[in-house]
Amino acid sequence: MSPQVESVVKRSGAVVPFNPERITNAIYRAAVAVGGRDRATAERLTGQVVAILEEITPPGRIPTVEEIQDVVEKVLIENGHARTAKAYIIYRDEQSRRRQKKVVKSNRDSENIPYRKLWQVLVWSVDHGVNTVAGLNERLARGEFADLVRESDAAYDEDVATAAELIKARRDEVKIVIIAGPSSSGKTTTTTKLAERLQEIGLSLVALNVDNYFFDLALHPKDEYGDYDFETPQALDLALINDHLTRLVAGEEVLLPRYDFKTGTRQDNVTPLRIGSGDIILIDSLHGLYGPMMEGVPDERKFKLYIETLLQMKGPSGRFIRWTDLRLMRRMLRDWTHRAYDPRQTLGHWHYVRSSELRHIIPYVNTTDYIINGALPYELPVMRPRLMEHFAQWVEDYRDDPQRQDAYLRAKRVYDLLQSVRPASEEDVATIPPTALLREFIGGSAYEY
Repeated sequence: MSPQVESVVKRSGAVVPFNPERITNAIYRAAVAVGGRDRATAERLTGQVVAILEEITPPGRIPTVEEIQDVVEKVLIENGHARTAKAYIIYRDEQSRRRQKKVVKSNRDSENIPYRKLWQVLVWSVDHGVNTVAGLNERLARGEFADLVRESDAAYDEDVATAAELIKARRDEVKIVIIAGPSSSGKTTTTTKLAERLQEIGLSLVALNVDNYFFDLALHPKDEYGDYDFETPQALDLALINDHLTRLVAGEEVLLPRYDFKTGTRQDNVTPLRIGSGDIILIDSLHGLYGPMMEGVPDERKFKLYIETLLQMKGPSGRFIRWTDLRLMRRMLRDWTHRAYDPRQTLGHWHYVRSSELRHIIPYVNTTDYIINGALPYELPVMRPRLMEHFAQWVEDYRDDPQRQDAYLRAKRVYDLLQSVRPASEEDVATIPPTALLREFIGGSAYEY
């Protein structure tokens, strides 16, 4: 017998098919946030939620998202899953407040904005004539693409050099250097370049890859499209990372795990590691600033570096270009070039990226020792010929799809931006050196990723 509830009313008013798996995923995500990994229990609880919905929903009436979430909370609490219920309620409240902020700005927003760094980047942009897309296009029309590449890369390299000098000044106390920041901000290249600088000044480095601490893929939450969420810090075994780093800093030996991305499984106690008295552990991680990852290590033993695409350029609408849109395009090209991952999949996955950034990465931007600007004004002309047709297609495909409105809005915004930018030729792109940060995403880098 088919379920009585067949549709649901979204907050936008759109009516979409009712999918119980979305409830299962929401419950499982809340459980993962508090250390639970039992999907079977989430599925059983979903069955109870559906049964209650069928009982309380009159024939012909379509329940709303809010009503369904109320039932989820009720079921979690009545079944004794208080911690999971709390995580679910907190996440629900955060989402509600985030929607409200689109109408009424909160004073808390200012806590997550690195104003001093932004001012420096804006001054640089004005001085170099690229604080607007119109100014960028004028420089390209004058044949100054190669000049802009040199100027932009020099500013980025100066940031890296400054970070290295700050670490050098604390070489007697720092045992861990963390390079953190949101997806596709340039962490990998920055880590490589910073390591080169630090080695040049005589520091001994030991790289630690936290990707080896992922939980088995079978334990990850996924959505109704079969998409796994690697973006949340709970995808990592945070307790084990913290334990290993605390012991390493104390001079103990640990056995590192190894994660096999082909099989989606982790093998523990594989590689022995002990650091010397003069060694510094180098960590490149999305969630390197997330408290539980290394809460056992005193702050004075850590140097925290944050990188973000802090582009200060106004688009055709007169508004500043969104940093997340730059990173979305970067990730599309990187995944396409290095992982044979369709750019459409990257667009569909991006809501996970943003959700995790807003909760677990961006709030820590002003807790760091130094901030690097990873944005390059010349990347927009490079992106246009590579991605504009894709975005045009996605705008058409998702325009009237109520389940893909997030993808549509992003696609439309980026498409309008790329339309306004003068494209770079392949001859222009050839002037980008192999050591440039952008090569991490478009290919042709001197570094291995």
